[in-house]
Amino acid sequence: MNRPSPAIVTQDAVRRLPRWALLLLCVAYVIPGYVGREPWKNADLASFGYMLSLLDASDWRLWLHPTLMGMGAESNALLPYWLGAWAMQLLGPLGVAPDFAARVPYMLLLAGTLAASWSAMYLLARHPSAQPVAFAFGGEAEPRDYARALADGSLLALIATLGLAQFSHETTPALAQLFFGTLVFYGLAALPTRTVGASLALACALPGLTLSGAPSTALLYAGLSTLALALPGPTHVPAAVRRGALWLLPALMAACLALALTLELLHWDVTTWRNRWSDWRSLGRLFLWFTWPAWPLVLWTLWRWRRQLLAPRQQRHLGLPLLIASVPLLSSVTTLAGDRALLLALPALAALAALALPTFSRGAGALIDWFTVLFFSGWAIVIWVVWLAMQTGVPAKPAANVARLAPGFESPFQWPAFAAALAGTLAWIALARWRTGRHRTALWKSLVLPATGATLCWLLLMTLWLPALDYGRSFAPQMREIRQWVGSAPCVQVHGLSTPQLVGVRFHGGWPPQPAQGPARCPWLLVDVDAQGSLPAAVDLSDWALQARVRRPTDDNESLLVFRRVDGR
Repeated sequence: MNRPSPAIVTQDAVRRLPRWALLLLCVAYVIPGYVGREPWKNADLASFGYMLSLLDASDWRLWLHPTLMGMGAESNALLPYWLGAWAMQLLGPLGVAPDFAARVPYMLLLAGTLAASWSAMYLLARHPSAQPVAFAFGGEAEPRDYARALADGSLLALIATLGLAQFSHETTPALAQLFFGTLVFYGLAALPTRTVGASLALACALPGLTLSGAPSTALLYAGLSTLALALPGPTHVPAAVRRGALWLLPALMAACLALALTLELLHWDVTTWRNRWSDWRSLGRLFLWFTWPAWPLVLWTLWRWRRQLLAPRQQRHLGLPLLIASVPLLSSVTTLAGDRALLLALPALAALAALALPTFSRGAGALIDWFTVLFFSGWAIVIWVVWLAMQTGVPAKPAANVARLAPGFESPFQWPAFAAALAGTLAWIALARWRTGRHRTALWKSLVLPATGATLCWLLLMTLWLPALDYGRSFAPQMREIRQWVGSAPCVQVHGLSTPQLVGVRFHGGWPPQPAQGPARCPWLLVDVDAQGSLPAAVDLSDWALQARVRRPTDDNESLLVFRRVDGR
């Protein structure tokens, strides 16, 4: 049964968003956060540590179980660590710093996520059920132009989503999972029309998800997709393609299961059922801010396309994003992964958000524009004012707050960062002025300001505030102070240090960490202040003399005790 589309779109409303502008926006979003910063605690620094440990592996079998001083990774991922280690092996001889080399493949993963998200929405919007109402005398949007406009809107919605910014700029398994999850989305979207490319995408994405620490997600995607294709009834998928997919998906599912069992990657981390109101309230707050501003648009889409939702298998532009989003949404509720699990839902939610655009009234678009201008302009002003306070001490209150939160921090003036921040701000002012003027309406216009505003704030944070963030979120300041005692020691023994602290000792300090109970006889011993109670059981205290207690400037709970071996050997 054909149900009337709620989308009423003219050809004028789907005019082309300049490709150079869209590409420039993506570049401005991807690069800041990867260039010029230190590895940050905790997950980002820990992942970098496991990549470094693979470089020292003397046996290929150690690559299957990355460890750091005998401690395995919290995530049961392998491929993300391999990518970072391979990049360091490849780029290290060229003089590239190891921390930046490890980020290069992750920059490509983020770029690939954006590209796959755009392509998936483009193919879904080309589906006849997604097309707008045909006018009696013509003038409706051409299918290709309409699909391109919705794909642009989906990409803009994804960039605008608040939850994407930090996790997409960390060298952690979460970003690899996001990329491969989006590739699954693309593969299923392309299956009816681009069968070979879709099959290759799925053959890469599902094992990639498995090796990136999300084998259960890969199995659920493969299983649910197989079920959707196997059920009787029309699916708008050609019969030959359908038969091939019903062979391919179960085969990939079996391969992923075998891979997960062989490498011991399949671990269920199901949390106890949330039986307190505070647990659900916290989860609700996470959903609200993490998926903003996509979730209000998703709700509007579900309402305006509600008649089409009665047949989701025939309405692929609705059914497929709902399937892709449902797995990480369920995972975030039932496991301890929380926000990192919810990250995988963002591309599908952005696609659903884009479907709200052809149903908006002019007044709704204007409301979004003015709210966005006020919201992001306000945050941009705050970032600039705090930066000015860090540089000059004026205004006094923000300067005092920075001094309290980051004692000892002195903000350097960096011309490249200042120039990038100023250019981004001027571009935002010009765009806001243009968008709030009287111009012909285009589908993608309602999401241009949210995406650009999110990119602007991320750019300002990663330029103007980056020295302060490095000071507060890395172990470099603490290791510099410890170096005043330890100097260039050949090694240090450690006791009670967490994985990020161990990586900080090795990377920022330059000292190979050795266990306190091991055979090594290093001249210095570093002990976490919370582990000093168990120190007598690990070492003979008569061999060591306490020299200093060094705190991390922005956290009193991460102090290290510095001991010197009494005999000096």
